[in-house]
Amino acid sequence: MMPIGDDNSANTIRPYVNYLLIAANILVFIFFQGLGGNQAFVMSFSTVPQEIISGSDVIGGPTGLLPTPIPVWGTILTAMFMHGSIAHIAGNMLYLWIFGDNLENRMGHAKYLAFYLICGVLATLAHVFASQALGRDMLIPSLGASGAISGVLGGYLILFPRNKVRVLALNMIINVPALVSLGIWIAMQLVSSMSMFGGEGSQRGVAYAAHIGGFLAGMILVKFFTASAVPEAR
Repeated sequence: MMPIGDDNSANTIRPYVNYLLIAANILVFIFFQGLGGNQAFVMSFSTVPQEIISGSDVIGGPTGLLPTPIPVWGTILTAMFMHGSIAHIAGNMLYLWIFGDNLENRMGHAKYLAFYLICGVLATLAHVFASQALGRDMLIPSLGASGAISGVLGGYLILFPRNKVRVLALNMIINVPALVSLGIWIAMQLVSSMSMFGGEGSQRGVAYAAHIGGFLAGMILVKFFTASAVPEAR
């Protein structure tokens, strides 16, 4: 079940921040990552759990980590705008395009940007500490906007549970409530994360802890970022 659109009829502002976030991700992938071919950039600016835990840069190792020219904590931010492949960035940007504008409309531009970045930071920290707790390889770098976007999805589920989402399912386009579409999404993340306990999570190359952590962060934080917003007329 892949979402391809949603109901934006209640939106009243242009989601400029959402546009800029999408543009920033695409520009980084094209010009800094060379469409995924610049591994030196990836090995310098991705988030490495061991570096975050220790606060020290790690060079070399089995993954070939390169020197990080910024404080290692800064990679939590830089990695949020990097992706591993065209499919990776395409999927992330599709979700951000569909669901981000509704949150920006409710929160306003500045609050939405802060919400997005905070969710991304918390999602990355969830991945780092889950990796440590589960005994995963702490030198495997992670990257991607998935954690921050998961926060957007969590916030969307709280604010717009009955909003209609167009999804492609069984070669048909149907409308389902966001509660169904996003409920299935987070359920899939939870089920897939179970493989981490069997040692398969890192092999698949997906940081499910970041997805779940970001989603929970979005669900919890969204009310703080919309406390003074005008209720939506439905």
